[in-house]
Amino acid sequence: MPISTYSELTAAIADFLNRGDLTAAIPSFVALAEADIQRRLRHWKMEKRATGTLDTQFSVTPSDWVETMRFYLTEGSTSPLTLISHDDLLDRKSLMANQSGKPQYYVMTGSQFEYYPVPDAEYVAELVYISRVPALSEASPQNWLLTDSPDIYLYGSLMHSAPYLKDDERIATWAELYSSGIEKMNETSDRARYSGRGLKMKTKGY
Repeated sequence: MPISTYSELTAAIADFLNRGDLTAAIPSFVALAEADIQRRLRHWKMEKRATGTLDTQFSVTPSDWVETMRFYLTEGSTSPLTLISHDDLLDRKSLMANQSGKPQYYVMTGSQFEYYPVPDAEYVAELVYISRVPALSEASPQNWLLTDSPDIYLYGSLMHSAPYLKDDERIATWAELYSSGIEKMNETSDRARYSGRGLKMKTKGY
């Protein structure tokens, strides 16, 4: 059975479960699998780049933000923004009287970035971050992960059917296959990202 769309995925889950009373619950199994995927999968296809202007103390994280990889100012000479703790931020504010200037540090405050010093002008910044895998639904039936690794979606969804299938001996197998799929995707991403490192061009001397 091909699994390339959301409807094909839910049909495959129903076929594996072989129970007629779970049709309404299957979308929840998929959603639970996606929540776990966001926590465990780190693939280069999840990496995104966003640019913007820092001109206030706070700015909202991108709606699909999961974690920051790099954050830096690009105006003039590139300079990184360093992540610090809230305690460090309070110490700096206390020592420097909450000064304004060119931002050098940031902290996460809820779903916002908070900068220090508070920007005293407009500064162009670039954020490279891990984004969420786009959620599947009837309205959005495909994404890159379902195309690349339908097994992760299938076994992850089956694994999260456990509350309904308490004594199903297949659950351990599904969990193992799901974890293996995540691990292999992460390994594949690492190989793709670092495959060119260490290579040197040889030039012919005359």
